Amino acid sequence: MTEATNLALPVRRAGDARLIGGVSAAHFASHFYLLTLPPLFVFVKAEYDVTYTRLGLTLTVLNAVSAVLQTPAGFLIDRINARLALVAGLLLGAAAFVVAGLVDSFWVLVAMYGVLGIANTVYHPADYTLLSRHVAPERISHAYSVHTFAGMLGSAAAPAAILFMHGLFGWRGALLGTAAFGSIVALVLLLQPDGEPVRAPAKSRDDAKDDTSWRLLLAPPILMSCTFFFMLAFASYGLQNFLMVALGALYGTSPVAANAALSGNLVFSALGVLIGGWIASRITHFRLFSALGLSVTAITALLIGSVDLGALLLIVVMSFAGFCAGMVMPSRDMIVRSVTPPGAFGKVFAFVTNGFNVAGIIAPLLFGALLDHGEPRAMFYIIAAFTVLSIIAVASVSKQRGA
Repeated sequence: MTEATNLALPVRRAGDARLIGGVSAAHFASHFYLLTLPPLFVFVKAEYDVTYTRLGLTLTVLNAVSAVLQTPAGFLIDRINARLALVAGLLLGAAAFVVAGLVDSFWVLVAMYGVLGIANTVYHPADYTLLSRHVAPERISHAYSVHTFAGMLGSAAAPAAILFMHGLFGWRGALLGTAAFGSIVALVLLLQPDGEPVRAPAKSRDDAKDDTSWRLLLAPPILMSCTFFFMLAFASYGLQNFLMVALGALYGTSPVAANAALSGNLVFSALGVLIGGWIASRITHFRLFSALGLSVTAITALLIGSVDLGALLLIVVMSFAGFCAGMVMPSRDMIVRSVTPPGAFGKVFAFVTNGFNVAGIIAPLLFGALLDHGEPRAMFYIIAAFTVLSIIAVASVSKQRGA
């Protein structure tokens, strides 16, 4: 190794660390954005005198707009500066919160959540594009894990922070506070350099045939990756959003015990993401590892749906399931990266992570209907079934691009 290379390595690592930190801060803010309104529902409902169904319309509009526009946004981000696209998304989201906080109209609030849905389209394609283009290959799984962990941390931090701001400034002030926070993150990211791109290896003849048009998204590995994300998000949505209601209906589990189980699941899932990033940097069998981790979620859903575990065992089982599910996430991202041609990270990650948005539209309707019709046990069985389908999907992702 030459002296120049020795000197370049610390610089490369420092640049990677700055980029990972900046992108992760944006991901933290994006998840914070998504959970800004739900803690304020009761206050907004009282002021505008609307039903919870109408309030839920805000989140439906956000997910629907994101689902329609995220893939086109990915195509755009492959052609422009991904960092500036990320800055634009943060600022557009901040502007939506400012208008929603200052204008006294429920339908303006709904419209601004549509604007927030537009802003939401840039995060996954821009985040993954920046990390994939600029972070050294030996640190990419670590970068993915920190990125995912930051998003989960943003979700965890939002409710308490929003209620704190509400206590000081009211619900409108909480929206403006979120806008200020997002703007600060955008400013920091704006001042950050892009970093040196990772030098791609010389293309083989097969690589030269890589299609980066819309047809790429119809390649079997990409379609199966999208299906994997949808199935996984669908199952996670049910377990994390309807667990407390379902347990109460099925076993009379106290809200305290159910909330402790859910909190354990989320906390250990975040811890699992960090450890999963370390593991993903040392393995190559990402599909097998993902299948093993997800099988724990399937077994957990079947177990909880069939047996009243009691408070303590419920917390332990849910925490362990969260840890295993979290460990899978960096490998999940590495699987998508492995089937993505150079120059197509934005469109591919936009397309496959759109499974999150589609699941966010469909899952509440299905699980809500099951609970409304007194079928909480069926909810757990469906979660298990979708997890098994996600295992089948990830096992079906070919190792070769477009194979």
